[in-house]
Amino acid sequence: MSTTTVQEMAAATNESFTIKDLVDFSSRTYGDWRDEFHQNGCVVIKNVISPERAKYYCDKQIQWLKNFELGFDENDESTWTADHLPVSFKGGMYFAYGSTHEKMAWEARTEPAVVDIFEKLWETKELLCSFDGLNISMPRRKDLNWSPWPHCDQNPDRKGMQAVQGLLNFAPNGPKDGGLMLMKGSAKLFDEFFAQKRDQYDHEDAPPPELKYMDLFLFHEKDLKWFQDKGCELVKINMEPGDFVLWDSRTMHYACLPEGDQIRHVQYICMTPKRFATPQALELKKFCFENSMGTTHWPHCNIRPASEKPMRNGEVCHKYRTEPFEKPERTDTVLRLAGVKEY
Repeated sequence: MSTTTVQEMAAATNESFTIKDLVDFSSRTYGDWRDEFHQNGCVVIKNVISPERAKYYCDKQIQWLKNFELGFDENDESTWTADHLPVSFKGGMYFAYGSTHEKMAWEARTEPAVVDIFEKLWETKELLCSFDGLNISMPRRKDLNWSPWPHCDQNPDRKGMQAVQGLLNFAPNGPKDGGLMLMKGSAKLFDEFFAQKRDQYDHEDAPPPELKYMDLFLFHEKDLKWFQDKGCELVKINMEPGDFVLWDSRTMHYACLPEGDQIRHVQYICMTPKRFATPQALELKKFCFENSMGTTHWPHCNIRPASEKPMRNGEVCHKYRTEPFEKPERTDTVLRLAGVKEY
């Protein structure tokens, strides 16, 4: 498939911002974590996988970094620098090198309790999963110029809850360990905030316009105050190994850099109902899956295959690769979540 064809297919997945089968959750109560989620736009679900299973993923992520043979040693802080690590975004988010289709990524996505969370949330067993990245962030990095970038991952023209993001946490994550910042309650104010024209913040890390991140909006500092004045609260999400956090994609959020001693270990996971996807979107997902390409956070639209090559010192990273080190097992669950196989 040519680059032009892929771009045209990606554009076609965004022809409409409206979903006719969108669920209205406004009058529902459940008596479980879903009530807190719909109230605040986010929720932490405890003990989704065991501590032993979480340790397995930490070890797999460390080995993944070592596979690049750049001299990284998790026990030697002097190697916690860009020269010893594959190229990442914001100091630890990895989307390139086939990482979005590593066996460990698909193992995390298909953990039975993780799938169950999204099935309960969306009230369907027919789901699609995003081909999202992972986060391995080293604390006290001296080679980073880092600044917050509060954002949401839903286009203002999309109305209602159309996507829900999540992350499975593998390592202890306390107040000093970096992690996720969420503006609790901001999802409910999404339409009110965007009722008037809003200009995005021109953040230093903002992607260039030609990359067409359809569902990224970067907030100004004054926008944070707008939400806080409306009763929203900016909170750092602390978690134990095996915990899972969900947030409505209309929720303002960003990651903060670790300052303590603990390396941060995370897999990002997002699932939405398969019925939200068009035939073109499913065809594009299949292409991405078969070619080990990542996507945006969105499972059913705005798929935009991640074809940008990781750049190091102005050149394509000499460790660039297009396949995972360990390919995933092509189980029925994996293939259905990837949009390759019918339910």
